[in-house]
Parts: sequence; structure tokens; C-alpha cells
Amino acid sequence: MSHDEPAGASFWVTLTFAVITAGATALGGMVVTLRRRWDAALLHYFVALGAGFMLAAAVLEMMPTSARMTSMAAVLVLAGYLLIHLVEHTVVQHFHFGEETHTAHAGVGMSALVGLSIHSFFDGISVASGFVISPRLGLLLFIAIVLHKAPEGFTIASIMLAGGYSRMTALLSSIAVGAAGILGAVAMYPLRNFVGEGLAFSAGVTLYVAASDLIPEVNRTEHSRVAVMVFAGVLLYYVAEKVIEAVGL
Repeated sequence: MSHDEPAGASFWVTLTFAVITAGATALGGMVVTLRRRWDAALLHYFVALGAGFMLAAAVLEMMPTSARMTSMAAVLVLAGYLLIHLVEHTVVQHFHFGEETHTAHAGVGMSALVGLSIHSFFDGISVASGFVISPRLGLLLFIAIVLHKAPEGFTIASIMLAGGYSRMTALLSSIAVGAAGILGAVAMYPLRNFVGEGLAFSAGVTLYVAASDLIPEVNRTEHSRVAVMVFAGVLLYYVAEKVIEAVGL
């Protein structure tokens, strides 16, 4: 347990950034539901960029910081990773980031909605944990989360359409997934004395999403430029860290 309550950004600052991530998810859903055509290559680039940034954030920042705050960090990182693995292979019947091109039955859409909402809930915990600790960490984790939010919204809307649901239901599903992130951020504040534990657990979730969800999507593509974008994501993390430090946060 973290014995001292960290002094970070206010609840309202955290909530603002959580709402922005939810908006990015809804935007991804709008791309699918309001347009007949979209650029699939652009989605792949975002997935790869987000994967690199999230990997860097989890390994270089979230895991070391949580290890300094709680002796249970390593166990909780593993627990977070395994929880999402369990959810994706039990609750979710069929899931991958990106466009769903196969016809699916209605249950697949509902299971994907539950699975992605759980993802999103812990994304909110990640952002809130970061801001509770410091504005610098909060901003870094916000960038890591928001980079994959549009692909997340794109994914759930696409799956819902493939399951035979209406465009409005698909759009509402992306909004619901985004709202789950807001709930996660709000839920973290009453438990902010356990922020080290929350950060460690969400580090495991982040690691799973980056390494087991996003990277396999990168590997599906045949274009080397998409693979290079993973490295660009890591570089973007470094640049973001330096810029945030330069402005004194």
C-alpha cells in the first residue's frame, strides 16, 4: 500500500483529460458509422504509433514508478496482464483491433463491447493514477492512452456493424466504451492512497494492450512502414517526455 497520499493534479483536470480520451473513442466510432469509406492504412499507422508509445510508457515509466511506491508492483503488473488475457479469451468471443471484415453474430458484438469497456475502464485508471502522482506522468499516460482510443472506437463500431446492429447502435457502443474510461478515472480518486497499486495493475493492462493486442495487428500488415511506426511511437514518447520536462511539469 502507498502510505502517503500523493499530491498531483486536481480531480477536474484529470476528468477533463479522461473526457478527451472518451471523445477520441467516439470519434473512431463516427469514422465507421458516418462514412462509407475510410483509409485503413491510416488506422494501421495509428495502431503502430500507439503500440510503440504504450510499450515505452509501460516499461520505462509505469512499472518503475509503481515499483518505487509499492512492494507488490511486480505481482500487480502480472495480475493486470493476465486479467485482460482472461477477459479476451473468455468474455470476448472474437476480437482484434481494426476493421471487422467478416459477418458476425450479435453475441460477438456484445462480448466485444464488454471486453473493450473493461480495457477502457483501466485506461481511465491509468490516466487518473498518473495525474494523482504528478501532472508530468498524467500527461504522458494521457498521450499513451489517447493514441489508441480512435482505433478502439473504430474497432467496436466495426464489430457491431458486422454483427448486424444499426449504425446508431454502433456509434453508441463507441461512446459507451469511451464512457467506461471516464468511470475508471473517477473510480481511482476515492482510492488515491492506493495509487501505486493502481498504477502497477494498469501497467500490466497497458503492456497487454500494446504487446498482445496492438503489435499483432502491426504484424498482420505487409508494409514495413507500419512496423517502423512502432519505433516512431517510442521516439514520440521520448520527445513528449522531454517537452513536458522542458515546460516544468
